[in-house]
Order: sequence, then C-alpha cells, then structure tokens
Amino acid sequence: MSALPTASFAEVRAYARILIRRHRGSLALMLSLYALAAVAALIPAYVIGLLINEATSHALTSATIARLLEVLAGSSLAYGVLSFLARRRSYILGERVFAELRGEFLLSVLNLPLLVVEQAGTGDLLSRTTSDVEAMSRTVRFALPEWLVAIVQTLLTFGAMLIVSPLAALACLVSVPFLFFATRYYLRYATPGYRRERTSYASLAGTVSETAEGARTIDALQLGERQNRRIEANLRENFYAEMYTLLMRMVWFPITESAFALAVASTLAWSGLLALHHVITVGAATTVTLYVVQINDPLDRFVSWLDELQLGQSSLARLVGVSEVRDTRSTTGPEPLDEELRVQNVRYAYGEGRDVLCDVSLVIRPGERLAIVGPSGAGKSTLGRLLAGMDAPSQGAVTLGGVALSELPLTTLRRHVLLVTQEHHIFLGTVRDNLALAHPEASEHDIEDALEAVDALTWVRQLPQGLDTEVGTTGYALSPARAQQIALARLVLADPHTLILDEATALLDPRAARHLERSLSAVLKGRTVIAIAHRLHTAHDADRVCVMSEGRISELGSHDELLALNGAYAALWRSWRHERADDSR
Repeated sequence: MSALPTASFAEVRAYARILIRRHRGSLALMLSLYALAAVAALIPAYVIGLLINEATSHALTSATIARLLEVLAGSSLAYGVLSFLARRRSYILGERVFAELRGEFLLSVLNLPLLVVEQAGTGDLLSRTTSDVEAMSRTVRFALPEWLVAIVQTLLTFGAMLIVSPLAALACLVSVPFLFFATRYYLRYATPGYRRERTSYASLAGTVSETAEGARTIDALQLGERQNRRIEANLRENFYAEMYTLLMRMVWFPITESAFALAVASTLAWSGLLALHHVITVGAATTVTLYVVQINDPLDRFVSWLDELQLGQSSLARLVGVSEVRDTRSTTGPEPLDEELRVQNVRYAYGEGRDVLCDVSLVIRPGERLAIVGPSGAGKSTLGRLLAGMDAPSQGAVTLGGVALSELPLTTLRRHVLLVTQEHHIFLGTVRDNLALAHPEASEHDIEDALEAVDALTWVRQLPQGLDTEVGTTGYALSPARAQQIALARLVLADPHTLILDEATALLDPRAARHLERSLSAVLKGRTVIAIAHRLHTAHDADRVCVMSEGRISELGSHDELLALNGAYAALWRSWRHERADDSR
C-alpha cells in the first residue's frame, strides 16, 4: 500500500473553499458575465411569444415586427459579446487556478520526507504528478467553469419560466424526482469507483516504470514472466475499475436524457392544455416550452461535465493527500555541542520482526576516517542512513554532539552531516547550475575548486561551453562516472563537517575511484569521513574499520589491528586481494 494518503471528501471540500475565497473576485466577475449572457439568450424566446400573441390577436404590424427584430438582433449581438468575454475570463481564471494547484502540489512533493517518498514507490508519485495533474488540468480549465455556468443558466432560465407563467412552468418539475434520485445514486457509488480507477492507474504506472528501469536485472534473473503477470494483473484491475465507472454512466446518462425529454413533453402538453382553456396565452405557452427546450442545454452540460468533475475530485483528493503528509522533524531545535556522532544500542527494522540492525553501538570521533565494510545485506547502508539522519532507529539513539538527529532541523542537520550514494541526478541546466544547487552564492573560483577536488575540472573545461554547457535529459550526455563526479563536487561545495560515502565511487573504474577518494581525502582534511565501501583500499586508508555481519558490528579497529586478529576482516581482505590479482591478469 502506498505511503502517500488520499484526502477525504471533507478535506477536498475545505481546500476547494480556500481556492474559491482566494479567487472570489475573478469568479464573481466570470459568473456575472455568464449570467448577463444567459439573460440575453432568454430574450429571443420571449420575443417569439410576443410575436405569436400579437399575431393571434390580429394586432401584428410591420412596425411591431421591425421593433421586435431589432430586439432579437441586439440580444443576439449582446449574447455573442458577453459569451466571448465570459469565456475569456473563465479560461484566464482556470489557468491561474491550475497554475496555483500545480505549484502547490510540486512544493508539497519537494517537502515530502525522503523516507515517505521511498516507501511510496515510483508508480504512485509518478501517477500523481502526471495523470492526476492532467485530470485536474481538464477539470479546472474546462469542467468546473462549464459546470458553474450550467447552474447559473439553469437557474436563470427556470426563473424566466416562472415569470412568464408559474403554472405552466410547474410541468417541467415532473422530471426532478428522476434526476434527483438517479444523480444521488450515481454520486454515492461513482465517487469511490473513480478513486479506485485512479489508484489502478498508479499501480500500473509503477509496475511499468520499474520494469523499464530494471530491464537488465529482469533479463538477467529471468523475471520476465513474473513481470508480465504483474502487468496483466494491473491491467485487469484497471479494466474492472473502468468497467465499473462505465456501468454507472450507462445507467445514469439514459435516465437523465429521458428525464429531459419527459420535461419537454409534459410542459408542451400542459401549457397547450392551459392555452386551450384560455388560462394562459398561446405566446406564453410557446415561450415556456421554448425555455424548457433551452434549459436542456445547460442541464445536459451539467450532467456531462459531472462525470469529468468526479475524475477531477478523485485526482484532487490524491493531490491534496500529498500536502497532508507532514514532516515530523522540527524546524527549530538545539545546536550540537560538537561533531561527535554516537550510536547507542540501536536496533532498526524495515518490517515487524525483521531487524536489520541489532544492538549496534559506535562512537565516531570528529575528524576520523571510518570505513564500514562487510558482505551484502550486513546492514552497512542502513547504518549509513541512520548516521545521516534519514531514518530514525526503532530502538536506541543516534546523536550528534549530544542531540538526537531526529530532533535537529533538516537545515541544521545537513550543515553537519551529508550522505552521498551511488545514485545521482543531473538536473536540466548548465554544469554551473547543477553545482550551484549546493551553494547558490558560490563564485566561479569556488566551483572550479570543487571540480578540481573531484578530478573533474579538466574534462568540464573541455565541454562545448565549459561550465555553461547544458546537461541533463535533453542536454549534453554525461557518462555515469562523470555524473557521479558532479554529484560529489556538489558535496564539496556544501562543505559539511561529516560526509558519509555509501559506495559513492562504485561507478568509477578502480584507478579513477582511488584517485578521487584521495582527492576528497585531501580536500576534506579535518572533517569526519564515513566510507561504506566494497573496495577495501578505502578501509586500508581509514583510521578505523567497522566490520558489519548480520546487522551487528563484529570487528572494530585499524586495518593492521584487524589483519592481526585474522578474523572476518582478514578473510575479506585476502579475498579482495585475490580478486584484484585475478582481474589484473
């Protein structure tokens, strides 16, 4: 299940009220223009009724016809101008509201705790930022304005019917019970159906995304059939979710269309009967009937766009749900007394009863070089995440200068401790822009020093425009190794006291990796460096080596001390030296 929640109907309604209050002036102007246009649209039917009354009373003259034709022409012109202005205002308002929604959603995504993002998975977040945002775009730009306009036009048209003949207008109400109960039933059962539909989109997107990203792994492990079954299951769920909402529409739409036809037929029959008995004039009967026919257009748009509004409401619930996720980390807190990192009796589990770390205790002195080594699955990266404050331990404490990492504001924590992994990202922009993210006030000299520190300045200068070369998805393509060097240069600019390298140089060839680590060692002199590595030359250069095994610290000491013990580390060192010798052949 996704870690990202979906907002309740009450939360969505409260958010919608905030938006309305924020744009009440523009909304009032738009609705006023549409109301004036609707009034102009009511004039032709009224004029036709007057013409019929004049004709049936044998009082119709050419002067009357000319005057009424002028009124018809004027009302048609006014309707055209007012409709244009109203629609223009609605498009402008829709774009502004959508821009705000998109901006607020992106801000909410950027403010999500990293752990929540990782638990949510790619599919759900990708679905919310693509298909849900697109659905909201259609709703805000088109569905909501059309729906509001349909309500205004319906109310004004019905009001005009009552003015012409309240008695004749009552006949159209025969369709109200059908519309009310059918719509009530539809809204009751369709809303959860649309939410299920959006969720199925997210699951499908996640499976397809991870299949594409992990294609090589899937091929190597022969997991293609498994992934096909998962995609088929997602498609099946998506099919049933869409069939459910389609069934709801197949029931609701025919009932509403039949109700519209019933309203026209009953009004025509009733007003005709009233006219035959001279209760109302023939012109009044004609005008009321024309109004009933005319009112069908906004009602039909009301019904048609309500389906889109259901989609929009479901998407908005998912977008608002992201903003409901709060980072529990405080924005204010004490400053660490020093740079000593201390791990005290820590246990950590990703799931109930599945401890990854068991009773781990460790003190990392300021300025120390510590290497954390061990076989895959020993808990090295998990310990690194706890030391970086990305996760909190299930039991025990991880402190910096006597203050628990979970109590430090994120901005304070990142000034002291930073983690860099094999994963990296090059943002769309120039090389300079990518580096300045870590230190916006950095000068060109600072940026070049950072690149020099990670042995990247030479090749950056050789790029087509040097530091101003566009990189990223649509720019100059950087190799994984070069992209990792840019990521490491950001850390040099960020200038933390403690740097945690989780196999950060794994994408570089051994010679380049060793050169890079030596460069970093020189640049970060006086700082604490914690290296989580599978290349044991890192351990050889470290002040101390922490050996992890099955979630515990099995050995701790310098390289020479651990070799003298002839234990787990000595076995790892011999194995690694043997592999290097084989590779050199």
